[in-house]
Amino acid sequence: MIRPTSTRESPLQPGGPRAAVRTTPGSGSLLRVGAVQYLNTRPLVHGLAGSGLDVVYDLPSRLADRLVEGSLDVALIPSIEVFRTPGHTIVSNACIGCRGPVMSVKLFFRTAPRSVATLAVDEGSRTSAALARILLAERHGVVPRVTVLPIGSTLDDTDADAVLLIGDRALGPGPNRVGGGSVQVVWDLGDEWCRWTGLPFVFAVWTARGGVDAREIAGALEAARDAGVANLAAIAAVEAAGHGLTVPQCLGYLRDNLHYHLGHDEQRAVEMFRGLAVRHGLVAPVAATLNATGSAAVVAPTS
Repeated sequence: MIRPTSTRESPLQPGGPRAAVRTTPGSGSLLRVGAVQYLNTRPLVHGLAGSGLDVVYDLPSRLADRLVEGSLDVALIPSIEVFRTPGHTIVSNACIGCRGPVMSVKLFFRTAPRSVATLAVDEGSRTSAALARILLAERHGVVPRVTVLPIGSTLDDTDADAVLLIGDRALGPGPNRVGGGSVQVVWDLGDEWCRWTGLPFVFAVWTARGGVDAREIAGALEAARDAGVANLAAIAAVEAAGHGLTVPQCLGYLRDNLHYHLGHDEQRAVEMFRGLAVRHGLVAPVAATLNATGSAAVVAPTS
């Protein structure tokens, strides 16, 4: 996983003229956009340099907090966070999702899933943590006590019955024995969701806070996504070594395990995930309306 190394442009982003994208048509204020520099987000941010956006980089969980605080107008945030703040709007059909194994989000079990009493989750894994809790509750009737691991922790740092790891730590083969107990089962959470529901899963989306007119930004974000997808081989060549992967492994991960378009099935998956999160008390009840074009979703409080 790539941690933010800059508050501005990614070194992978191509240069080019910046055409200003305003907060509202005719206004003088640039949209303040928050993005992420993890490996799985590289295809979305690869083309942002020439987009005309005022881009800063941070951790996904911090971007979600900054969006609520109002220091950002639009950000790439965990999908679960869209449901937690009335008024948040998905503003682009560019997303981070999967249609099968995602490889970089895994739940390691030291006991049978039906026997899990404690669950340790990565501090930065808000959507994945919710997904793990939903799958355990729905499939095994398990509601474990949850503890939060500092970002960068490993299996050795906890003796929990189940441990959620994301990013580079999940991409590796994983140890046979950790923390004094053997790993009995490993769930790839993307694969588990897709096989259980028959739908894709959406981990992160471009979202505007309430009151922000972000209609002009969708095209820029989708063009950046298209540029990244067209340059996956170049991204893999730059990123592979830093993640302990070969270039073919990195390219395979970006190309085959991840999906970057919020289409009809992805919208249905977002709706199902929202409903399950409400059922299990992970978010407050909300009503979500997905744009018929597949490019936006609006979340508003229920009456």
